[in-house]
Amino acid sequence: MPASPSTARAINDRLALQLLQQEGPLTAGQLKIMTGLSRPTVADLVERLQGSGLIQVVGEAGAQRRGPNARVYGIIADRAHLAALDVRTRSVTVVVADLLGVTLAKASLPIDGDTGTEPAVEQAAALLERTAKEAGAARLHSVGIGAPGLIDPASGELRDTTGLPAWHRSLVADLQERLPARVVVENETNLAAVAEKRLGAAADRDTFVFLWLGHGVGAALFLDGRLRRGASGGAGEIGFLPVPGTKGTPSAVDCEGGFHSLAGSAAICALAARHGIEADRPQDPAAAALVREAVASGHGGFLDDLAHRLSLGVAAVAAVLDPGCVVLGGEVGHAGGAELAARVEARLAALSPLRTEVRAGRLGGAAVLSGALIAAREAAQDELFAG
Repeated sequence: MPASPSTARAINDRLALQLLQQEGPLTAGQLKIMTGLSRPTVADLVERLQGSGLIQVVGEAGAQRRGPNARVYGIIADRAHLAALDVRTRSVTVVVADLLGVTLAKASLPIDGDTGTEPAVEQAAALLERTAKEAGAARLHSVGIGAPGLIDPASGELRDTTGLPAWHRSLVADLQERLPARVVVENETNLAAVAEKRLGAAADRDTFVFLWLGHGVGAALFLDGRLRRGASGGAGEIGFLPVPGTKGTPSAVDCEGGFHSLAGSAAICALAARHGIEADRPQDPAAAALVREAVASGHGGFLDDLAHRLSLGVAAVAAVLDPGCVVLGGEVGHAGGAELAARVEARLAALSPLRTEVRAGRLGGAAVLSGALIAAREAAQDELFAG
């Protein structure tokens, strides 16, 4: 059934806006070529988008051709302001950006583990407000939040998870109540995977597994171009995966004894100590600093032992999903780089008959914040670009 004229206009407008978002400023002629639409249709949509305050003339093109110069159109970046939060166990980082995703202000704040729920929420919310003010954003249109823990697939809310600070869940509810903005919350590992898909190591893959290696471990699953969350939002809780080499087995409320016991930050630090590796990089998380030092100094024994540990978890995932590609992300994956990824891939080839490429993540710990900003940006576009 053919689309109605209003639906066709909305589809064409959104297509043009997506091209302007991805390619930058374009002329009407370039939009005609890229969209395949007729010249009158492009002229109409340009007029509509200008009237809606979404695009404006940002320059001229055609200095090397005869006739009048062609107007160049671009999205009005300050049509909406966005914010992204990376909420960790003991810290929060905020970035405020425009509709094009350009960072306008950024700030971080440590939150002590002894801080009560209400003071912690107030500190995080105040940080967001200060950062928005610094960016000149009088009003935030959309806010993306990346946090550890499970997201309820039915409600989209952060679930109360054992072992995580209560202020995480309260912060989401507080921001939803106090801000005239759309607040979107997603698991941090899922957001990091989205960022690596859009901006990093998995840009050419529709199916891959992203393995987060930081304070804890987690996985995100991209299958056929779609992020898969599972029936309860828990797909990728690889820290609970029973693996050989631990002193016990995990329980429903504690991942000790699971893959976390081999690949979490504390386990990596203990492994490095046994190999006599030390690092003095206070700007890095401890495990990432040690892995970076091992790569720089050529500590092959430590890297082989770590690669063996990681390959146990990756082999289990590959046996079930056969993703063809695994990205080692987070601060540790980024620190290990191609050296660690190659060792994991080689070890994996000996464990599994399934061909699996292993890549190092490109974004490191910044992937969560980048993914949260992508979520905020898409939420704004869904509303503003709806036609």
